[in-house]
Formats: sequence, C-alpha cells, structure tokens
Amino acid sequence: MTPGRFARLGGLGRRGPEVPDELRSVLGDRAGDVLSVAHDVRSGADVVATTTHVYAVQSGSVVLDRPWHMVDTGSWDDEKRRLTVQWVDRAPATVWELEDLGTFPQVLRERVQASVVLADEVDLGPKRRARVVVRKELATGALLSQTILGKGVRSSDPGVSEETRAALDRLREQVGLD
Repeated sequence: MTPGRFARLGGLGRRGPEVPDELRSVLGDRAGDVLSVAHDVRSGADVVATTTHVYAVQSGSVVLDRPWHMVDTGSWDDEKRRLTVQWVDRAPATVWELEDLGTFPQVLRERVQASVVLADEVDLGPKRRARVVVRKELATGALLSQTILGKGVRSSDPGVSEETRAALDRLREQVGLD
C-alpha cells in the first residue's frame, strides 16, 4: 500500500469508507463495519475504526485490536498530525502520526463517547482524583464498570478503594447493575 491511498475515501457515506482489498483480507469479517481508515506514517500501519473496535494493521497482520471501551482518552495535535490514545488499563499510550486521516479523529471521539453510559469524578484530596465509569461493550451491549485512577494515585493508598468503590456503586445503581 502506498501513501495517499485513502485520499479517495472522503466522507463516511451510508456504508462507510471503501476498504482496500489487502486490508479487507486481513480484517476478514471485521471489515464490514469500518467507519474510518487512516495511515500512520511512523509505523506504516493502517489504523482502522470500526463500530466496535480500533485496529492497527501492519505488514499484513493485526498488531492492535482494542474495543472502544478500553480507550480512556484521545488527543489530537493538529500541527504534528499526531493522535495520542491513552488506555484504561494503563497500557503504554499509542501514538499515531496520521496522513489521509479523513474522519478518524472524529470517529474515535464518537465511538469512545458511545461506550460511556455514566461517569463521575472522585475527589481524593489535594490534586488527587479518580474517575469511575459505567461503559458499554459495543459489540455485545453488556455494561461494565471501570475505575481510572489519576496520576500518582494508587489503589493501595488509604481510602482510595473505599471511595472509588462507593462512587462506582452509586453509578451502577443508577443504571440498574446492582
């Protein structure tokens, strides 16, 4: 695949973007619900947003396969054309330098938002925060709970587990999980 190959994709349209044959063969059945495709010039990977997952495909293999509910945050640097994704499980951030990005940053934002059912911030004292979130697994519709600790906060710190558990219990009750 050569740079510029997604330029013809344009807007999403009703059926999403055209997926090149070589990418379609790697994704198999997952290629049917593609919403956006971009190319990472740093790694050479094609980054693919589907209704349920984000994938990176490189050298004919899927090298990243994450459901949207595992994305914590994403930030776009327009000057560097760089998209940085932080993961809920604290895996190292993924950084893509995108060309032919089309709608990829917008689709990422929409899909992450679609997975969030209810969220709340927990104040743990001076400059210490956590977030509790009920999210939807977009492939199945199942609801799940997440606790995302702020920088420098550990679950073993005094009171953290109790406060985040209480906040998460309140959210779960609001959506009928308890």
